[in-house]
Amino acid sequence: MTKYSPNEADAKNGSTYTAEFLRVKGLAERGVANAQHSLGFMYFNGQGVVQSYELAVVWYRQAAQAGLEHAQYNLGVMYQKGQGVAQSFEEAAAWYRKAAEQGYAAAQYNLGWLYAKGQGVQADTQQAMYWFSKAAEQGDAGAQNNLGMMYDTGKGVPQDFRQAIAWYRKAAEQGYARAQFNLGLRYDHGQGVPQDVGQAMSWYRKAADQGYAPAQFNLALRFDKGDGVAQDSQKAILWYRRAADQDHASSQFNLGLIYDNGQGVPRDEQKALDWYRKAAGLGHAGAQNNLGLRYEHGQGVAQDFAQAQQWYLKAAEQGFPGAQYQLGNLYDAGHGVPQDQQEAVFWYRKAADQGHLRAQFDLGLRYETGGGVPRDEKKALHWYRRAAEQDYVAAQYALALLYDKDDGPEPNCVQANAWYAKAAEQGHVQAQFTLGLRFDNGLGTVQDYALAYHWYLKAAAQGHVRAQFNLGLMFMCGQGVPADGAQAWLWLALAERNGFSSASRYLKTVAATLDSSQLALARERLELLPN
Repeated sequence: MTKYSPNEADAKNGSTYTAEFLRVKGLAERGVANAQHSLGFMYFNGQGVVQSYELAVVWYRQAAQAGLEHAQYNLGVMYQKGQGVAQSFEEAAAWYRKAAEQGYAAAQYNLGWLYAKGQGVQADTQQAMYWFSKAAEQGDAGAQNNLGMMYDTGKGVPQDFRQAIAWYRKAAEQGYARAQFNLGLRYDHGQGVPQDVGQAMSWYRKAADQGYAPAQFNLALRFDKGDGVAQDSQKAILWYRRAADQDHASSQFNLGLIYDNGQGVPRDEQKALDWYRKAAGLGHAGAQNNLGLRYEHGQGVAQDFAQAQQWYLKAAEQGFPGAQYQLGNLYDAGHGVPQDQQEAVFWYRKAADQGHLRAQFDLGLRYETGGGVPRDEKKALHWYRRAAEQDYVAAQYALALLYDKDDGPEPNCVQANAWYAKAAEQGHVQAQFTLGLRFDNGLGTVQDYALAYHWYLKAAAQGHVRAQFNLGLMFMCGQGVPADGAQAWLWLALAERNGFSSASRYLKTVAATLDSSQLALARERLELLPN
């Protein structure tokens, strides 16, 4: 945020830079501070003279030592960036302070940043707040936005969304893109203002039209998901691409997903791969994981387990649980790496600790069977339970089996039945059959033939042969359902057809109770049933 004097404006807009340079140089050499600063500016920009940061510093310094605040500020910038001098945040802070104490808003803003970051000065949020406030009161939009962020996060001040909104709005109304984006976020989440998707979209759009990539991404995300606006894949792609062209990694990743899934565009594995690669190169963990998956399975690239391992590792080291789990799988199978169950368990645990369901389940399985870890059913119970409580059906069934073991870590028929029921309700066929069996025999629950029938029927419909056989017996004996010889024959015959040989002798008994027309009809119905 360099400030210009009238002489600088003349130098910038004049048609003959060389003549202006000579005029200004003469004044500067006679000790005119404004001219010294203008001469520094000319050397900085190469106007009328060969560009030289070193000579810019020489003339800025003379003007700064004479007390010219904008020269002090520009000298601070050059020390901060290391232009024409060795970089020194301490020197930058010293020169910013001189200008800031004269009321120069841009210097106040930069000094605030140095205090916020602890560069050249001891980190001090109170001092950062002080200098941002000074600049903000003079209308500096960057300082106003930063004050808003401090109130937003409660950094250096008590958290206050209303104050944050007030400062964001001041900066946003001056066209400051980041403040427009931040104001959009507050409307998006209803923090400090009533939630208002229309207002959020309006402020995002203002920032996006200025090229602010995070706002472009948020606009794209709304159109992509149809969240608060009509779903529009083409608008989503347009805004993702604008942000992606500025190396916004999440936008690049989402473009990869769009081409991967053919969402609003023809499916294109190569374009998906290209966008994943760009995002992965910028450190996006999801893109790194997806590249790993492609190399592991040979999708759009030659299968290469070593490349898969490298990309998984990059994402895993950033804490991406999916990649940690996939890396565990590679070590488990010895694909692209030496087979190492302990290393597999290490990565499974990393993923499991973050709530990755399959990793939690697999870790439970390893403790139950002793694969790569000492066998420990109590730890198996722990990991199964963590996945089961997140509705992972395989873990619910495994947990039920452990509770069902008389010699297990915590035998408990009631808990076993509860977890069988949760798995059964999610369609786990063996859990449905087991639950039917327990109601049928009153194991850990009150005997209830009607509920036994209910769960056998669910399992039988999924092809569970024992459930089909048990249904036949229930219809034969009238347990849980009215006795029905034709239904009994049908289920027993289906079980026999599916390989349950014990059904044969019961079939003969039931068939003897049916007349020829009933038996013929039952056989016709059997032919219509899938296995």
